Amino acid sequence: MAMKQAFVIMQIGNPDLDNVFREVFVPAAKNSGLDPKRVDKHTEGRLLKSEIVNFIEASDIIIADLTNERPNCYLEIGYAMGLDKFRNLILTAREDHNQDSPNYKKGGSKIHFDLSGYDILFWDPSKLKEFKEELEKRIKRRLSTLPSYSTSTAIVSPWDDDWIDRNREIALVGLKKSGKTGFMELKMTLPDQKLNASQVELVQVADVAQIHTFGWPIGVVLNNREEFRPKPKADGIVAEINVEDRSNAGARKYDYWTIRKDGSFYLLKSLFEDSREPNSIFFNTRIVRITEALLYAVRLYTSLNVQPDSRLLMGFRHGGLKGRNISAMSSRRLGIHGKAIEDKVYTEFETAIERIEPDLVNLVQKITTPLFVLFDFFQIEKSILEEIVNNFVDGRVT
Repeated sequence: MAMKQAFVIMQIGNPDLDNVFREVFVPAAKNSGLDPKRVDKHTEGRLLKSEIVNFIEASDIIIADLTNERPNCYLEIGYAMGLDKFRNLILTAREDHNQDSPNYKKGGSKIHFDLSGYDILFWDPSKLKEFKEELEKRIKRRLSTLPSYSTSTAIVSPWDDDWIDRNREIALVGLKKSGKTGFMELKMTLPDQKLNASQVELVQVADVAQIHTFGWPIGVVLNNREEFRPKPKADGIVAEINVEDRSNAGARKYDYWTIRKDGSFYLLKSLFEDSREPNSIFFNTRIVRITEALLYAVRLYTSLNVQPDSRLLMGFRHGGLKGRNISAMSSRRLGIHGKAIEDKVYTEFETAIERIEPDLVNLVQKITTPLFVLFDFFQIEKSILEEIVNNFVDGRVT
């Protein structure tokens, strides 16, 4: 996959600003996994106007410095906003352009009023190191919130769909044999890097990544059962588990998961609810399972020595929902609500690995909201969701 790109909009030909480009913009972009471009540095013989348009359209991050009020800079920012790429924009300016700064000189260069209300990172020429560090943080935070698709005309899926489809087909056959129809599916990939872990390393990592707080964990490793322990494949490891559910006589539970040597992960597991109330979805159980899956991702990739600022793409699918009601597992959260007429729901998002833990509650809410709404617009108060998430982190299921 091609390296992501950052385009720098700024005054060209000013020695002081050229120094800021070299000392701040280039290293901050590179440290964030981006290839920095500036139109005077990366033309290919075509008209400058065409180059600028191409850079703006193709770039994942656009750093626009407003120092010295250059009209072309404002024009290029306007074009980016017209493409609905405001989320890709990071605005900067020398701090004496800030009319709230004690160094601002009346009548001097300033931020034009049509951008003065936006978040602008002001910088001090004597503190370029601090500016670089803060800009790098902003770039990484912005990347973690951007959609995973490319803005270029040719959109390349970050997923290996053939690999996912092959494993899904196997898992759905196993799920059917277990007599289940409801499932949670989780897939994960690292868009910007490919690992080459050995099968032995993957087994070790899978073992330590488990979270033993609620029932069988995500990616359960049963080394004490020969038929169910993880098995080596040419491209990684796989485990398939289809056993009797001791909490529900005559019923079975099913887990299928695989980790590829490049770090890609796929899981499909039956729903815990089917061992208690087969026609229900427990909102607190779904919150717990999704919280567990997010924390599992952190443990898995940390154990694989993936850099914390690496981007991670995750996809969650719940299936077999049609005809189910939504209720709760614990006795203190009584009542049922709604019945689903839709059978499946899918949510996908991208984040930095290091952002999962601090953003945990918001990510769980992002994943559960489209699931819960299928049950006659069911919503959960954020304070309740946060309580369930935090209790799970503390080792308690509520």
